[in-house]
Amino acid sequence: MVLPAGDHELVQIVDAALADVVHRAGSQLACRPGCTQCCHGAFSIHALDVARLREGMATLGRDQPALAADLESRARAWLAKHGPNFPGDPQTGILGQSLEDQARFDDFANDAPCPALDPATGLCDVYAWRPMTCRVFGPPTRPEPEGPIGCCDLCFIEATDDEIAACEMPVPHQLEQRLLQQVGPSGETVVAFALLP
Repeated sequence: MVLPAGDHELVQIVDAALADVVHRAGSQLACRPGCTQCCHGAFSIHALDVARLREGMATLGRDQPALAADLESRARAWLAKHGPNFPGDPQTGILGQSLEDQARFDDFANDAPCPALDPATGLCDVYAWRPMTCRVFGPPTRPEPEGPIGCCDLCFIEATDDEIAACEMPVPHQLEQRLLQQVGPSGETVVAFALLP
């Protein structure tokens, strides 16, 4: 799975949009290093996120092999603990698409820390390559282009709807979808599978 060259542009756009929201939101945005509520519980990632994470693991394997080995070890431990209840194919890591699998995923590993989360520091060890879900979680966004605005429960606690809307972070859904088509259809998975070779 090769990461499309355009992913660099996608990451730059999203990171610039996040920096702008941080400036506009000020203290209303609770997201800070060490705040890890959003790093607990399994969530699905698509093939573009997988390709980015695997590129990150390859980079860490060259530049920081001990960290890469630790991440693989955490991913294997995560799968050993939660894999038996994985609502999909445990060999490929692809999540199931049936209604039963989707219902099981709603209750899957809800309190488990992400294997990329360093338990000692509370920081993400693959931060530069993190999935889009992680990049846009916290500030007000529209997960679907025409959907409602949502944000982290810890952010904008006393803000009005207008104040939240004024800090909306635009998400380049169309660019992300074009890049995802370049990667090709391979189904969704979870971070633990993406961290393994």
